Amino acid sequence: MKENLLILLCFVAGIGLGLSQQAPEWLHGHDLPMIILSLLILQVGISLGAGTDLRQIARSLNPRMSLLPLFTIAGTLLFSAIGVLLLHGRNLSDCLLVGSGFGYYSLSSVLIADLKSATLGVQGATELATVALLANVIREMIALFGTPALARLGGRLVPISVAGINSMDVCLPMIVRNSSRGEELIPIAILHGIVLEVSVPILINAFC
Repeated sequence: MKENLLILLCFVAGIGLGLSQQAPEWLHGHDLPMIILSLLILQVGISLGAGTDLRQIARSLNPRMSLLPLFTIAGTLLFSAIGVLLLHGRNLSDCLLVGSGFGYYSLSSVLIADLKSATLGVQGATELATVALLANVIREMIALFGTPALARLGGRLVPISVAGINSMDVCLPMIVRNSSRGEELIPIAILHGIVLEVSVPILINAFC
């Protein structure tokens, strides 16, 4: 929760700094997003390698439940595609890019801003990255605060799917606490988050 508030605070502060025209020149550099992106991907690899026993997770999984990440990806992209009908001026590729964050607002927004600048220009890419940032922050907020209702109305796998990549960390305690036999969901929730985390850069590059 504190991390989400910090992200929003930094976002608002960035808008204010941009409007004031007082931002240092180095913050406008085109290389900065790629440097940040490289550090984020490095951190993902370190955390997966050091903090996750992948073999133990695989042994404890129900084979049918292991398909959940694929259904989450398919469902998210399907509903993202519907955005073409609702958002004027946005094409299918843009809508799929926003959905491909799966709650990973930091990585997805940096990737989109960097990869789309060639076709949309810096301003257009920044606008699309901002939409992705807000959409993915809102997704995480819904998962954090809506888990009890989601589990009650849709079943115990629904909060995992809604949480996206956050099912393996930020949202995991809420998922376990508010689902029947919640401890049984820990392996699939972790696998779900790992698969989606790996898929974010792959899908965003594909849709760019």
